[in-house]
Amino acid sequence: MTGASGAQYGIRLLECLVTSGARVYFMVSRAAQVVLETEASIRLYGSEESIQHQLEQLTGANKDQIKVFSQEDWMAPVASGSGAPGKMVICPCSAGTLSSIAYGASNNLIERAADVALKERRKLIIVPRESPLSEIHLENMLRLTRMGAVILPASPGFYNKPESVNDLVDFVVARILGQLGIEQTLMPSWGADCS
Repeated sequence: MTGASGAQYGIRLLECLVTSGARVYFMVSRAAQVVLETEASIRLYGSEESIQHQLEQLTGANKDQIKVFSQEDWMAPVASGSGAPGKMVICPCSAGTLSSIAYGASNNLIERAADVALKERRKLIIVPRESPLSEIHLENMLRLTRMGAVILPASPGFYNKPESVNDLVDFVVARILGQLGIEQTLMPSWGADCS
């Protein structure tokens, strides 16, 4: 998670990944910690072990189902192609992180993990939450798309007739889960409820 608005998307995605039984490597930027507290009243501070314990309690995860890495943990599996997972999601993704990934900056572990995903041709899903978009943002998204990343804006649909903010969040999270190949029941597929 990085510091864009939309912390609810990242937390809901984490809950769904845990429910699916996935093992999750979790990285959160300092800016994302501020946004989490501001938008969702979730305070994730302290050591990686402390944050991991907090996330386990929040999501109902089994012990060690979520592994938290600091932004400077260059020995984390995600920092190398030989140990990186097959899929990565940055949700939400700030415009600054988007830019850093597009140009290979690798200034922190999130950026390095995304760089590894791209170089190893692994699935990289980026969920920007920015509006309006500048030419710089659009060029960075195009650049990353050409490298193989999936740009999945946090843009909920309304054809499912949402009744709450949670329904809007679930719409986007369902799309992310679909990209990950994880079955979900948050919302039916288009046309699935037609006779």
